[in-house]
Amino acid sequence: MKTVLITGANRGIGLEFVRQYALDGWRIIACCRNPTSADALNRLVAQHPDRISIFPLDIANYSQIEQLAQTLSGETIDLLINNAGVYPPKSGDAFGKTDYEAWAHTFAVNTMAPLKMAEAFLQLISRSSLRTIVTITSKMGSIADNRGGGSYIYRSSKAGVNIVMKSLSIDLSPQQITTVLLHPGWVKTDMGGPNGLISAEQSVTGMRRVISNLTFEDSGKFYAFDGQIVPW
Repeated sequence: MKTVLITGANRGIGLEFVRQYALDGWRIIACCRNPTSADALNRLVAQHPDRISIFPLDIANYSQIEQLAQTLSGETIDLLINNAGVYPPKSGDAFGKTDYEAWAHTFAVNTMAPLKMAEAFLQLISRSSLRTIVTITSKMGSIADNRGGGSYIYRSSKAGVNIVMKSLSIDLSPQQITTVLLHPGWVKTDMGGPNGLISAEQSVTGMRRVISNLTFEDSGKFYAFDGQIVPW
């Protein structure tokens, strides 16, 4: 049975990843900040008690990341999905109105935490034959695709994680670890809002298809949920 660790597993895209991988027979290490209030995730656990385990994790707390890696030190992780992320308040993400504290927190979660996760869980991932790290990013982090301006905080945090994961793909190449970035599309979730173009189920189905077809030669690439390459 293959094992996937998913951050931000309590809602939206993360929750849908849990649901689909459980149905596909995977073992899931589901991480979120407050497991006791994660009602939808706990319902999935009740349906698949032998496949899903929940662990508390605030990915902005790097000591917690290290502690969880120590707790799970005996495990083998086939696939790490860095899904957890934040979107800053729009009122603080416009020129002349920048909320610099929100910017720092967004970077801590969206840009720095995925690298910390890779560092902390490297040995567990290295034991696997699959050896794959996926980070959920956004086309809003694409410099080539930026035609609308604004959104300084969110765009920069995603552009930042893009270059972090590109570098990681090079640094981890001797271990044959595949590291890719995925744009999930504009999804109807709490973060994406009600005007999203696709459902979480459509997004995750597409991303899982991309993940299942990855080879080591794809490491360092930036894909959309439909398998198209996203420009940097």
